[in-house]
Amino acid sequence: CAAFHPSEDLIVSASLDQTVRVWDTTGLRKKQLGGPVGAEGGYPGMTDINGNRGTSAAAATALNVQAELFGTNDVVVKYVLEGHDRGVNWAAFHPTLPLLASAADDRQVKLWRMSETKAWEVDTLRGHANNVSCCLFHPKQELVVSNSEDRSIRVWDVSKRVGVQTFRREGDRFWILAAHRSQNL
Repeated sequence: CAAFHPSEDLIVSASLDQTVRVWDTTGLRKKQLGGPVGAEGGYPGMTDINGNRGTSAAAATALNVQAELFGTNDVVVKYVLEGHDRGVNWAAFHPTLPLLASAADDRQVKLWRMSETKAWEVDTLRGHANNVSCCLFHPKQELVVSNSEDRSIRVWDVSKRVGVQTFRREGDRFWILAAHRSQNL
C-alpha cells in the first residue's frame, strides 16, 4: 500500500519487509513544474534523432526514458520506520497532524510521529486476533479505524490510545477501509 500526504510532498508505503517508509517527492514536483529546460527551450546535453541539440520533444522523451531506466534522486526515502514483527499491510497519514498509522500481520496497529528530521514510534494499539489488513485516521475526529482478518473493525481513540468500539461480522471479511473527507462516513 502507498498513500499521498494530504498537503506535503510525501508518500508513505507499507512493505512485507516489516518496514514503513516515508518518501520525499519534492524533487519530482519541482521537476514536473519546471524541469531542466535550457536557454534554447530544450534539454541541455540531449540530442534528438535529427541531430538537434536540446530543442525537441524527442530529447525530452529520451531524458524521461533515461530517468526511468537508471533512476533519479527525484524521490528519496526520508524515514524508514521499523517496529512491526511481520509484514506491514497498510500505512496512512493523519489528515492534519504529523502522525502515521500502520497495520501489519503482527496483529498490531502502530502510531508514529514525524518531525522535520526524524520519525519515531509513539504507541501500539493491540486487540486484533489476526492480521490487520488496513487502518486509517478518521478525517474529523481523533480516531483510528482498523480492520483485520479476525472479521472485525475496531475504532481506537488516538489521544487515549484505547479501543472504543469493535464491530464484528462472523459471516463477513473486511480488507480495505475508506472514509469520506467531510462527512461522518
